[in-house]
Amino acid sequence: MQGRSLSTVSFRNSLNKAAATRTYATATATASPTSSSATPQFKTYTPSSPGRRWLKRVPRDHLWKGKPVRALTIAKRSTAGRNNTGRITVRHRGGGHKRRLRIVDWYRRESGAQLVERIEYDPGRTAWIALLKHQTTGRQSYILAPHDLQPGSVIHSFLDKSSWNQTKNGITTTLPIDKGNCLPLSRIPTGTIIHAIGMKRNGPAQVARSAGTYAQLLSTGETGHAIIRLSSGEVRKFPVDVCATIGVVSNPGNMHESLGKAGRSRWMGIRPSVRGVAQNACDHPHGGGKGKTKGGKDPRSPWGTLAKGGKTRKHPNKMVVRERPRR
Repeated sequence: MQGRSLSTVSFRNSLNKAAATRTYATATATASPTSSSATPQFKTYTPSSPGRRWLKRVPRDHLWKGKPVRALTIAKRSTAGRNNTGRITVRHRGGGHKRRLRIVDWYRRESGAQLVERIEYDPGRTAWIALLKHQTTGRQSYILAPHDLQPGSVIHSFLDKSSWNQTKNGITTTLPIDKGNCLPLSRIPTGTIIHAIGMKRNGPAQVARSAGTYAQLLSTGETGHAIIRLSSGEVRKFPVDVCATIGVVSNPGNMHESLGKAGRSRWMGIRPSVRGVAQNACDHPHGGGKGKTKGGKDPRSPWGTLAKGGKTRKHPNKMVVRERPRR
């Protein structure tokens, strides 16, 4: 009987070890631009502690295990949300792990073939980054990695007009609309999914840079403005000579991750936030009173700005064709 009980315990232990690294598919459907790949997988853990019970993370097995290129990093000096006078200007900041930020090339001005050496983690953003090596000059740089970009791929930047007219065997070819290629909006076909969009000519990419975000080009031309629909639903004008990268930003499953415990937020430098109804009347518009009353006011910030559905923009943006849908 003793031998039988020992074998039962060892069998259960083997099952627990196998379950510690199991993965499962989320029930939420992904957006149409990322439907070419399988549903994002998430890694869960055996609930050996309360913090691991609800921990759900995107697998990072494909990421580079070593250190980044030192010359392409810079130290992040933490200010804990204080300005030069020592007063808190950004709440809920402080603490966290020491980090070195990666210097990302938002301009993509260097033309020519560039080899994707590896995909890396960046503590300064939610998306993955890709390390490129120029096949002619040997210069290394980081870019925002598109979804499903594989190491060993070769990508190009066509922001320089001299690289537009390509001839092969005496035949002029069009610019390749491949994942990771950077082109001006005037050279991208209508309906293409893009990200890392610039706001002005010869400027850096500023729009659609977070994990899983993308935009769709609705119309463009040789001059004037192009019309783009953002992932928020807003339709906006952009100059036709700004930069844009083909594809969707990597790590689309980031929005479905669960940190599992409050301590993991503290590791990321995020401090707790206190509800307005739990504060005093002198500290928040929702504070004071008896019980959980808001004083008959609509939800608003500590400074009185409406938080849910209220109009806060005094001067409309002329570049916005249609605003994003609101609740």
